Amino acid sequence: MTIDLPSPASPLKIGTRGSPLALAQANETRTRLSRAFDLPEEAFTIVVIKTTGDRIIDRPLKEIGGKGLFTKEIEEQMLSGEIDIAVHSMKDMPVHQPDGLLLDCYLPREDVRDAFISPSFSAIADLPEGTVVGTSSLRRRAQLQNRRPDLKIVEFRGNLQTRLKKLEDGVAQATFLAMAGLNRLKMDEVPKTAIETGDMLPAVAQGAIGIERREADSRAAEMLAAIHDTPTGQRLAAERAFLARLDGSCETPIAGLAELDNGTIRLRGEVLRPDGSQSHADEISGPIEDGAALGDALARTLLERAGPGFFDWHGT
Repeated sequence: MTIDLPSPASPLKIGTRGSPLALAQANETRTRLSRAFDLPEEAFTIVVIKTTGDRIIDRPLKEIGGKGLFTKEIEEQMLSGEIDIAVHSMKDMPVHQPDGLLLDCYLPREDVRDAFISPSFSAIADLPEGTVVGTSSLRRRAQLQNRRPDLKIVEFRGNLQTRLKKLEDGVAQATFLAMAGLNRLKMDEVPKTAIETGDMLPAVAQGAIGIERREADSRAAEMLAAIHDTPTGQRLAAERAFLARLDGSCETPIAGLAELDNGTIRLRGEVLRPDGSQSHADEISGPIEDGAALGDALARTLLERAGPGFFDWHGT
């Protein structure tokens, strides 16, 4: 089938959030598409869409609706035909897409690790008792409270630059960011220490970019197939199946990471109480093609171990 390629006169519209990181990811997508089809970058237009999650930055995500807040307006514009594809940070994506939309293209995954950021300290272990740490991530909060209940944790909403400014202003003495975001923005000047995944398991799909399209759009399907990274897709199939079984959202502290090795996939997972008082972790391995089934099985194991009500909030 010959597809009608976009052109500067009739560009393909790429929807994205407006943060510097989101724009960097959209630009990477545009560059990969233009190279794959030998088209000028002007054949693609980046359309910035402000989401509810971007507008409301003074409250925790769990209070205003979770992950879908970063995708709803973008997906509505895709369904209405105002944009053709949408670029997302996969760790922000709900496990189910609206009817008519499909997520089946992933770019090569960046560094999956969390970064510990502090102007004064180089590791979590160096933090004195009572140190104020800022984070908006329920997973990071629970993992930190589980390992260092003596620390004080404050809410740190906003994009990467906003959180770094809060750190600079002394709102907290340390925070966490994703290594992937710092790398994509080439922010080598930020004082950071990568946290090994054995010490802090990352969010499901951390470091991965996904590109969403309309299910019936054959042109977008063919174009995105040309830039899809199969190993990343295989890893995310396991991780997102794990998340789906756990009903993961921004209200549930869940970590998961799949890694490939010579035809085998290894998936590690962790679930925590929201206050960090208890955690359960395990891993599972098997053939790569069984990734989704392995993710579901590991989630069932941890759910059984955790018992009913494990994710319920206790206290504040």
